[in-house]
Amino acid sequence: MTIYHQGTAWAARKLSISKAELGARVKLAACYRIFNHLGWVEMIFNHITLRVPGPEKFFLINPFGLHYSEITASSLLLIDIEGNPVRETKFPVNRAGFVIHSAIHASVPDARCVMHTHTTTGMAVACQKDGLSPTNFYAAQLHGGVAYHDFEGITVEEGEKTRLVASIGSKRAVILRNHGLLAWGPSVPEAFMTLWTLQRACDVQIAASSAGALNPIRSEVFAQTVRESGPGEKRTCEDVFAAMQRIVDAKDPSYRD
Repeated sequence: MTIYHQGTAWAARKLSISKAELGARVKLAACYRIFNHLGWVEMIFNHITLRVPGPEKFFLINPFGLHYSEITASSLLLIDIEGNPVRETKFPVNRAGFVIHSAIHASVPDARCVMHTHTTTGMAVACQKDGLSPTNFYAAQLHGGVAYHDFEGITVEEGEKTRLVASIGSKRAVILRNHGLLAWGPSVPEAFMTLWTLQRACDVQIAASSAGALNPIRSEVFAQTVRESGPGEKRTCEDVFAAMQRIVDAKDPSYRD
């Protein structure tokens, strides 16, 4: 698997850590621990990226080699839009992961946070020809808001970036066909709530479809469901994330280190 190695194609700088970056580090490290708590982990693979406030396009990402349960605020890597570390680090960056993230960060101004998972039910729905079925409470909340991108192999080719961005458009919930789930948002809580809703929709779909024929939802109720749904409410997203962060704080607050 292709990775960016320390010492190649970049010149590390001695950058001080601003208060804004420190806050972003703690928030993102908490998110990695929340994913671990929820079981949204794939050994050392997959990523959550977050742009650091400031004039430069710098992003935080997990160091390749650590499990989500090991991520701390200080262990997160600061990288540029090309995925190159801007501070010295003993850890590499996984290119196959960041190509997806960099494409969205570079092309979608509001995409400050990007999340990608390989959960079992998420991948199961991604493998189904018709994708997400609009037949459950959570799927209804995302009605008309889910994008699809066809599988092109391990995501390391620069040319796929343009096609990925075109597939996504302005939709924050994404199903990478035959691959997994993705969500983005202007903040960690907003991206998290979108991904959580998409994940729950997949969970219910796989469970319900194995039990028999799915009952359709009347088309006229979708607009109201989307309008009143949690993923679109910033305050709801923040409250949900804060509650999840309290859970990981109670279990193990070491992510703050």
